[in-house]
Amino acid sequence: MRCRSPSEGSSKPAKVRRAAATVLTLVGATAAAIFSGQVGRGAEKPPRPNFIFILADDLGYGDLGCYGQTKIRTPNIDRIAAEGLRFTQHYAGSAVCAPSRCVLMTGKHPGHAWVRDNRSHPPEGQEPLPADEITLLKLLQSAGYVTGGFGKWGLGGPGTSGDPLKQGIDRWFGYNCQSLAHNFYPTYLWDNDRKIALDNPAFPAHDAFRTGEDPSDPKSYRRFQGKQYSADLIAEEARRFIRENKDRPFFCYVPTTVPHLALQVPDDSLQEYLGRWDDPPYTGGKGYLPHFSPRAAYAAMITRMDREVGRIMDLVRELGLDEKTVFVFSSDNGPLNGVHQGFAGTDARFFNSSGGLRDGKGTLYEGGVRVPGIVRWKGVIQPGAVSHRVTGFEDWLPTILELAGRKEAIPAGIDGISFAPTLFGEQQPERPFLYREFPGYGGQQSIRVGPWKLLRRNLQPTKKDAAQGRKPSLELYDLASDPREERDVAAAHPDVVARLMHLMNQQHVPSKQFPFPALDRP
Repeated sequence: MRCRSPSEGSSKPAKVRRAAATVLTLVGATAAAIFSGQVGRGAEKPPRPNFIFILADDLGYGDLGCYGQTKIRTPNIDRIAAEGLRFTQHYAGSAVCAPSRCVLMTGKHPGHAWVRDNRSHPPEGQEPLPADEITLLKLLQSAGYVTGGFGKWGLGGPGTSGDPLKQGIDRWFGYNCQSLAHNFYPTYLWDNDRKIALDNPAFPAHDAFRTGEDPSDPKSYRRFQGKQYSADLIAEEARRFIRENKDRPFFCYVPTTVPHLALQVPDDSLQEYLGRWDDPPYTGGKGYLPHFSPRAAYAAMITRMDREVGRIMDLVRELGLDEKTVFVFSSDNGPLNGVHQGFAGTDARFFNSSGGLRDGKGTLYEGGVRVPGIVRWKGVIQPGAVSHRVTGFEDWLPTILELAGRKEAIPAGIDGISFAPTLFGEQQPERPFLYREFPGYGGQQSIRVGPWKLLRRNLQPTKKDAAQGRKPSLELYDLASDPREERDVAAAHPDVVARLMHLMNQQHVPSKQFPFPALDRP
C-alpha cells in the first residue's frame, strides 16, 4: 500500500491553514473534518459486528510498514491498513501503560479518569478500577456480547475490584500484573481466576550475568530463555475464544505484551534478522535482561506479533466472519526514545520508532502519545482510506458502541467522541480539543486545539530534576507547520497561550489516588 511520511496530515498549504483558522475558534470550535480516502457510504452494515481489538505495548508510531517503517516486516498489520482506514493523528490515553488503558476502557481523558499513573499494588497488580466504574467491556456485555481478554491487564490485581473478571471480561488469559509481564518466559499465567504453571525456569526480568559467564559468548544468553513463550500461548487462546464464539457476537481484546521489554523472542523468529545490521550485544547495566543481538530481537518480536495477527485474520476468514468483524490495531503509548534512548538494549533511533516525532514513552510530546490507529471492516470501510482527524483512546468507547448499534448506551459525561461517522465516510466536525495530563516523569500537561498544542512540563520535578536545573516550562507548538515540535512559539502567541491555558485548567479534576499539586490548586 501507499506509505506516507510519519507527520502526514500535520502540514497544510498556508492558504488552507489560514482558511481553517478563520473557521476554528480555539474553544469548542468545529470545522470540516480533514478526511482523505472515502469510506463506503450507504454500505450495508451487519448488525452487532464482532470486534477484535489488538493493542501493542510500547510500539512506536513509526514501527509499522504502513507508517513508514523500512527495517521491520509487518505484512499482516499493513494489510489491515491497506484493507481499511489508517488514522495519522491518533493519540494513546497517556504516556505509560496503566493510565492509557484506563482511558481506553472508560472513555474518560486523564483529567477525569481513575488511574492516572503506573502504580503497583503488592503482591501482584496495579491500581484497581473501582467496582462501580462503567467500562466498555461491561457495556458490551449488557449489549449481548461475549467478551474475552488475552494479554496484559494492568487495571487491578487478582481478586480486587479491578480484576478483569469484575470489569466486564467473560474469559481472561494472560498476565494480570504489568511488572510480571516484563518476562516473556514466566513461570505462570492467569487462566480466568486460576494460575496455570508453565514449563519455564524461574528468573527475574531484570536478571544479570553471574560470575564466570562471558558476555561475549552467545551461549551465555541462553539462560534468559525458556520453553513456553507467553505471547504464543496468549495468541493461541485468543484464537480458541474466536472459534468457540463464532456463532454469537464477541469482543476479543488482545492487549499483547509485544514489544515491551525485556528483549526476548524464540530463535526461529530471531533468525530472520540476525546479521542484517551492526548489532552489538546488550550486556546489561541499563535495566532488563541482556541480549546478544538486541536490534534483531526487537525487530523479531514485532514480526512475530504480526504473524499472530495474520493467523487471527486467517481464522476469521475461514470461519466466514470477515465481513462481520471489525479489526482494530493500536498501541498503548510511544516507544522507548528520547529520555529512554538506549535503555535495556533498545534502539528507537535506529528503527525510527517514533516516526520522526519528538521523544517517546513517558512524555506528552508527540512521540510519547501519538500512536498507530487502524480500523478494518470489510465491505463497510473503503480499502486504503486515510483520516487526518484527531482522535484519542477515549473515543473508542462511544465509537465501538455506535458500531455495535448501541449508540443509546453511550454513558453521559464521558470525554470520548464517536468517530463512527468518519469510518463511514461522512464529514465530521473537528474535535474541539484533546487533553492529556500525566503526573509522572516530572509532571506534564497538554492540550491540542486544531494545529495548536500547549505543553507544560516539570510541574512537580523530582530532586534529581531540581539538581539538574529543570524548572516548570510552558511551550506552544503549531503542529501544522512543526509536527516535530522543534519551535516553541509561546512568546509569539500570548493570546493563544492564554486561551488554551484557560481551557486546560478546566479539564483537571483532583484525584486522591494520584495527587498532582501543581494542578490541584485553584
